[in-house]
Parts: sequence; structure tokens; C-alpha cells
Amino acid sequence: MSDLPRKAVTRTAKLAALPLGIAGRATLGLGKRIGGRPADVVAAELQQRTADQLFKVLGELKGGAMKFGQALSVFEAALPEEVASPYRAALTKLQEAAPPMPAASVHAALAERIGPDWRELFSSFEDKPAAAASIGQVHRAVWHDGREVAVKVQYPGAGEALLSDLTQLGRVARLIGPLIPGLDVKPLIAELRNRITEELDYALEAESQQVHAEEFADDPEIRVPAVVHHADQVLVTEWLEGIPLSEIIASGTQEQRDRAGQLLARFLFAGPARTGLLHADPHPGNFRLVVDDGPAEGWQLGVLDFGTVDRLPEGLPVPIGTALRLALAGDAAGVLEMLRQEGFVKPTIDLDPDAVLDYVLPIIEPAAVPEFRFTRSWMRAQAARVGDPRSPAYALGRQLNLPPSYLLIHRVTLSTIGVLCQLDATAPFRDELLDWLPGFAGDPDID
Repeated sequence: MSDLPRKAVTRTAKLAALPLGIAGRATLGLGKRIGGRPADVVAAELQQRTADQLFKVLGELKGGAMKFGQALSVFEAALPEEVASPYRAALTKLQEAAPPMPAASVHAALAERIGPDWRELFSSFEDKPAAAASIGQVHRAVWHDGREVAVKVQYPGAGEALLSDLTQLGRVARLIGPLIPGLDVKPLIAELRNRITEELDYALEAESQQVHAEEFADDPEIRVPAVVHHADQVLVTEWLEGIPLSEIIASGTQEQRDRAGQLLARFLFAGPARTGLLHADPHPGNFRLVVDDGPAEGWQLGVLDFGTVDRLPEGLPVPIGTALRLALAGDAAGVLEMLRQEGFVKPTIDLDPDAVLDYVLPIIEPAAVPEFRFTRSWMRAQAARVGDPRSPAYALGRQLNLPPSYLLIHRVTLSTIGVLCQLDATAPFRDELLDWLPGFAGDPDID
């Protein structure tokens, strides 16, 4: 595909075909099993074909479909290994690449949005895109003052496409949900839909990025490219070199994995504390590890794409840190009371405090030790524990409520942990909590 498909009927037809294709392959698989082929072989083939179809369609459509695919990609670590393998490559493709918009369309968009003399702003401009994302693509260029820049151009019709895709995906959520055990897909799609207007507004994105760029300008560990220029549906920022986290996940050294994991955890908690904003799109394509010839302690994490943020003027909510501290101290009654106060447990629900503590403790294991190794097997164990209908944790989890004010925080935290598990990183997670999470360091027994 060379242009973003905008006709609702075309996009809807592509998405609507997904469940039909999945059902057809399931029927075919049943026939093969009856014919004597081993069930595990047939299942593996079905997973591979389903993954190929699902992510081929998501990638071609871009828009909301690809945005949803990127959101799913960070949960890949939760899949059982025999299921994860066929999905892994397809998911990774969504993080950094998509069929590009033709150069003529890009030129026309820049002329319309910046002005007919747009080329005078650049010493050079590369027509071939350096990266493509869900609602726009990025071109490398040199600004008229000599700075290397990234020029993000929004796809024509992106807003209409986003709404159409996510509406249709909501209708087939029950078929997609089983791909990720323990993840409720419908609220994820609803929340992505609610963020459309904000993500399409490049002026708002420029403001959020510049706040971070100024705050971290002299930071030795976090780098955010400064905003150079913005117009309607065009954003120009300084260029950032570095190794994409998706490459480190695929083939990075353990030293790169650990350093990237440490800095990713730091940014998750330090960002809101220092800027009052939470970067809310933590898929690997939005991060770079800036490596030099020196020791790993000097490497930096580059952060891109501030189209989706959560505004937290006071930083992350104090009750999160307080509840973590109480749980690690074994205060079951205190944890349940805190959850009730914040709306995680509705007044009509009666829960056993010890059962709540048993539910929470395995999830917060990274906060209980000086260093924690985030692995796919740990993530899979957590997903299986809360996603298996036979598990007590599953029954208890269904009685909990996620207040709207915590929805984005919850997704970002869970997504970041998913990336840490993909990295297979060992990180001093608790140190970051002690430094940056309000309420967590309130008990000297944790220090």
C-alpha cells in the first residue's frame, strides 16, 4: 500500500475479514486433526497463519489498526513461548515500519501545511522515510541552520482512519483478546479511541516534547530531541541517533539490555515527577539507546514521540507508592483500605484482605529486591496466574475495578514492564521507586 486507505468501507472490510480468516483456519485445523495430524503441529501452523494475516492487515492500514498493533506488541512477552514465536517478528515490524506515503504526497502535504516555499526551510530533505508510524511518517533532513532534523508528516485522513479502525476493532475485540492472556482488550481499544484528538494535534505534541526537552536538556542519562518547528500536521525536531530498543530486544548484548532497562524504568517514574507529564506510548520504537565508546554507565536513553501523554501536575499519585509500601510491609488491611479509597474496590464488594495481598505480592516482586531480572517467563507466569479462570487470582481480579484516572497509568506501567521483559534486563527497579515514586519511601524499613 502506498497511501493511507481512507474509505471507511475498504478499511472496515479488511478488518472485518480478520475473524472470518481466523475462523476458517480453525475449521481447517480441526479437519487436519481428524485426518490424523498431530494437534500441536496443526496449532503451530494456525498460530503462524493467524499472526501473518492479523499483522499484515494492521500494518497496511496504519491508522488505529496499527496503533492497536503497537499497543499489543509490548505485551508479547506475556504470551506462552509456543504461541509467542510466530507473533514476535510480525509485532516487531509494526514498531518501526509501515508501507510509506509516496514522495509526491509528502511534498504536497508540506506545501499545504508549511507553505509553497517549504524547501527553503531545509538545506536538504530525504524523500525516503526514515520511519513510519501509525498516523505519520518521519523523514530525515537538514534544517536551514545546519541542524539535522526529523520531519514528521501526518498521513492525510489519519483522524478518520483512526476512528474507523478502532470502532471496527472494538467489534472484534473478543476474537483478538485471547492472543494476550490476562489483558482485557476492550478498555485498551476504548482508551486509544479517547486519545485520538490529542494524538492528531502536533501543536500539543510539540508542547509536551519541548517541556521534556528543556527539563532533560542537561541530564546525563535521558535525552529528548528539542522541537525546531511545527505547523498543522507537521512536526520538526532535532534528529536523534541511537540503537532502537527493538534491535536491542532482537540482538542486543546483555550490557545494552541492562542499561536500556535501567534507564527505561527511570524515565517511567522520573518523567512525571520532573515534568508533570507521563509519556504514554512506551513501545520499543519510541526509544533509542545512545551508545558511545565509554562504559555502559555513560550511555543514554533517547525518548521520542510525545503524541500521547497523561497530565499529572503532582506527579504519579501518592496512593500508588503508599499501597506498594504497605503491601511489601505485609499490611493486608492497609492495602485493601487504600484500594477502596482510590476506587479499585467498589463499596459493595467484600474481599478478604489476605487474599488481596496474595494477589498483589507476585506482581510487585520487582519492588521487593535491590535488583530484579525481568524475563518473559516471569511475565508469562503473571499473565497465566491472573488470566486462568481456574486460578483464585483470576476470580479476585474480576472483582477489582480500574478507576478512569488510573487507566493510562496502569497501561503505561504494564507496557513498560512488558518491554523490560522483552529486553531480559536486570534493573535496580526499587531504587527508581525510592527516588521518584511519591509515597513509596515513607517507611524506613524499605530503604
